[in-house]
Amino acid sequence: MQLDAIQAALQAASLDGWLFYDHHHRDPIGERILGLDPHAHVTRRWYYLVPAVGEPRKLVHRIESQRLDSLPGSKGLYSGWQELETTLDTMLTGTRRLAMQYSPRNAIMYVSMVDAGTVEFLRSLGKEIVSSADLVSQFEAVLTAEQMASHTVAQRKIDAILAQAFREVGRVLRPASGRPGSISEFDLVEWFSDAMRREGLTWENGPNVSVGANAADSHYEPTRERSQPIRNGDFLLIDIWAKTEALASGRPSIHYDITWTGVIGREPTELEQRVFVAVRDARDAAIKKIEDAFAAGIPIRGFEADDAAREVIRRTGFGDYFTHRTGHSIATDLHGAGAHLDNLETHDERLILPNTCFSVEPGVYLPPGYAAQPQFGVRSEVDMMTAPGKAWVTGPRQQELVRI
Repeated sequence: MQLDAIQAALQAASLDGWLFYDHHHRDPIGERILGLDPHAHVTRRWYYLVPAVGEPRKLVHRIESQRLDSLPGSKGLYSGWQELETTLDTMLTGTRRLAMQYSPRNAIMYVSMVDAGTVEFLRSLGKEIVSSADLVSQFEAVLTAEQMASHTVAQRKIDAILAQAFREVGRVLRPASGRPGSISEFDLVEWFSDAMRREGLTWENGPNVSVGANAADSHYEPTRERSQPIRNGDFLLIDIWAKTEALASGRPSIHYDITWTGVIGREPTELEQRVFVAVRDARDAAIKKIEDAFAAGIPIRGFEADDAAREVIRRTGFGDYFTHRTGHSIATDLHGAGAHLDNLETHDERLILPNTCFSVEPGVYLPPGYAAQPQFGVRSEVDMMTAPGKAWVTGPRQQELVRI
């Protein structure tokens, strides 16, 4: 636990403390920030207060009295619920504004770990409970130089693998022999998996390979049992992500996550080209919004970048078909605990902080029968990094549909 850094952040935010609470591992965010064992046997409620100034305070059940012994601070004990309430009230003496893993109206559900009843009880004690969302971003999403470098290693490897994959599809479907072979979405997933494994990369699931109508399903995943053949004339979407092995310091490495689209053995239709341009320009509008804010030293929140992308797509007439947020935090997890670029699924008011990573990935997914054209979807995904005074895209930006 970074006690000094947490207390400095609390003072900067004019908070009296950060109150951590858990029961049956309800709060994995708190466990990570405090450095607790995620597999420990936790059957009773515990509380841990990090005050803005002074020594931390613990409250644990007597039958799990050693649960927080790895953390600094004084310890209080309870057995019954009445003793819990009176002891917690005493433990919180001198505090009023407390951060917790809470979000008003559940607006940022990614940090909304504390139950409503606990918040109600704390309010009855005269406490003002505020969201820890920006604190969580600071201690969960801010990356070390080593982690940022690991993202670059993954970027170079995945970009090379993706370029090779496009060539592989062309080789199979239009071989020099003149006899086209066969390849399915799942075959290409397995090809990617073999290529990434050879490069020492790791990933949880995927990647995603989608052709035609499947590209209009933003979370489609082919399986051995459910997979379409890839053919000449198809529209192809590839979403690929991975990271390197754990770092020398023991810290987790950081993913690189991208999506590209293309057409096989033909030129794009007018509609395909129009949708791609709309998505590309929306991506670049969000990128510019973030770049300009960091260059000028102006704070920017996640929803503002989403607005910039969404307005571009809305003006093209495809706004109803942009059905997800513009981007997600990339931290120790692929979908991290920092600010998302989102004013659709949530109104994400979290600050985009220096030394963080996130995706920028607007998309348009047309329904069946749109303009009497075959169904398809376009997403263009890049990753960005930030530092004090600057923000940048970490890999190449797709500027036109790939011709395979």
